[in-house]
Amino acid sequence: MAVFVRSSLMPASASELAAWHFRSGAIDRLIPPWEDVEILERPAAMVDGAVARFRMKKFGVPLVWVARHHDVKPGISFCDTQESGPFSSWHHRHSFLPNGDVSSMLEDRIEYALPGGIIGRTFGGSTVAGDLERMFTWRHARTRHDLHHHATFPGEHLRVAVSGTNGMVGSALLAFLSTGGHDVRRIVRGAADHARGDVAWDQRAGTFDAARLEGLDAVVHLAGAGIADERWSAARKKEIRDSRVDPTAQLARTLAGLKHKPRVLVCASAVGWYGNRPGPDQVDESSSRGDGYLPEICEEWERATDAARDAGIRVVNVRIGVVISARGGALAKLLPPFKMGLGGSVGSGKQGMSWIDLDDLLGVLRLVMSADVSGPVNAVAPQPCSNKEFGQTLGSVLGRPSVAPLPATAVKVMFGEMGERLLLEGAFVAPTRLQALQFKWALPSLTDAFRFELGKFE
Repeated sequence: MAVFVRSSLMPASASELAAWHFRSGAIDRLIPPWEDVEILERPAAMVDGAVARFRMKKFGVPLVWVARHHDVKPGISFCDTQESGPFSSWHHRHSFLPNGDVSSMLEDRIEYALPGGIIGRTFGGSTVAGDLERMFTWRHARTRHDLHHHATFPGEHLRVAVSGTNGMVGSALLAFLSTGGHDVRRIVRGAADHARGDVAWDQRAGTFDAARLEGLDAVVHLAGAGIADERWSAARKKEIRDSRVDPTAQLARTLAGLKHKPRVLVCASAVGWYGNRPGPDQVDESSSRGDGYLPEICEEWERATDAARDAGIRVVNVRIGVVISARGGALAKLLPPFKMGLGGSVGSGKQGMSWIDLDDLLGVLRLVMSADVSGPVNAVAPQPCSNKEFGQTLGSVLGRPSVAPLPATAVKVMFGEMGERLLLEGAFVAPTRLQALQFKWALPSLTDAFRFELGKFE
């Protein structure tokens, strides 16, 4: 029987640490982005006998892992034991140990045996031990990030509705808010699950179920067609615009007409507002709008919230930079060529790359729900970089050379206008308003963000 133990200091009391783990979103928040895992069954509550069921792949082989929870001691610990899965046996105890009033120790202790007896231990022992070390280093870091961001407004519990919950950011925000103890509901197109509190959105008719939006504290609007999903034809550009501007205006009008309006509407925007700003000079929320398609769309998008603002609802337009996550977005697209040693700068490499790790973006969205702020807020890390620096840093973390720049002419041929605007242009965007609010990034360093997302810990 092998034993693995991982202990880490956490920035919350033992009761808060335990509460985070006992809430529904924790099961989603604790799956590393490099693991191919689908949750088939969630525990309805963390109680003795509750079952979690996962479908996953190991070395390309699909399998189902079933774990049953037991010895549940609220606020103290719980265990899960494998009923079926890849191990001969697996017993995992999660413990939440006091360490003063504002900190605690998280301890994961796993006793396990590999299949195949001595052969399994000989050929798989070191690999499994390394995988567990990597996984639980990441899991403890993710837990620490979430507790860090939740601590900004201790004891505050919000009723929040979120749109765009099938997307990378929206789905993560649902789980993040749930682990923070907030009442979260989805704004969904098509059939709404009223048992879950879903808010129906008929996109064709341009209507929202206003009754289910009554009495909320916050609404977070993230929906919109992906700008980098395909080449920009005239029809695609219209779809990008229409998926943002029209629904935002419809939602703002619906909220304005409620009897019990939300305190805040948090609406996604993008650093595309600033357009192409060659050179190292930084821009911030006080800077003028750039020129071209993306800045014009961002301006329309932000103005579409006017009905809510005019009705006295505090409105925050979060201008989001390049989101760093191994689950999707730019990083996921860049990994295959970089792993083959084909990564490098794009075009001149001098264009600005204003980025933010996904965990910190969730922290920003949580902050602006409660902070005394309105209007534009740049959701970016404190140190923007050039495209060349971005590629060199990713190559360094992956241990791959970044010596194969992609010429501007190739970008134009392969991606057309979309590639020109997204890859060859950029701006160095400063988070001036976040800094004024004393926001504390969990991952302010690009190197640390890449290491966390890829599980490349030193």
